[in-house]
Amino acid sequence: MPAPALTLTARERLVVALDVPTAKEALAMADRLSGRVGMLKVGLELFCAEGPAFVKELQARVPVFLDLKLHDIPTTVRRALEALLKLDPRLINVHAQGGPAMLEAAVEAIHAHRRAGGRTELLAVTVLTSLDREALAALGHAGQPEDLALAYAKLASQAGCAGVVCSAWEATAIREACGEGFHRLTPGIRPAGVANQDQARVMTPAQALKHGSTWLVVGRPITHAADPAAAAEAIVAEMQA
Repeated sequence: MPAPALTLTARERLVVALDVPTAKEALAMADRLSGRVGMLKVGLELFCAEGPAFVKELQARVPVFLDLKLHDIPTTVRRALEALLKLDPRLINVHAQGGPAMLEAAVEAIHAHRRAGGRTELLAVTVLTSLDREALAALGHAGQPEDLALAYAKLASQAGCAGVVCSAWEATAIREACGEGFHRLTPGIRPAGVANQDQARVMTPAQALKHGSTWLVVGRPITHAADPAAAAEAIVAEMQA
């Protein structure tokens, strides 16, 4: 039976990527954004620099999306997840490119964690928003990024993942193929008038919601703003408009 769609406020849909190099800066940012955003995203760079203890401290302030994009053989990914799930992040992810067996092993780890009282949900990464058609062609993938993302989303859904990380440009097709309750977390979100930076496929917050995004990831437009709290509030207002 398909999962029901989440009922979320605009604020709960906003995920802030912690584009800062140290735990001290990340925790200070968390204090400024607590109660204003739904989650904070901890990526590979910050996690490797500061480690699991930092994530525990951060989660005492704001729920965490642990964005490590695990991709290895099934047993390795399952065991890595078992270790990471001791942190009980709100979300964690793996690469859909790892294939059905790896995704199923990851889902098994998540199910065991949730049976023990954990709350973490598993997302699968489809196509990075930094990759356009030319970049995918160089990797040997013909066709549009949207087609590959949809194929990966179907694979993730069949394996039992809770949703995917995808471009907002793919969210509508993925929702139609996998159901409203299959989550779509979308990076590459830029408020109107803000430069795209290192993302190739971007949307504004309002556009992303119309295209079916469940959660929106925003980084530097908030973390590099003179007043991050005010920047977050402005994006929430844009989402509600």
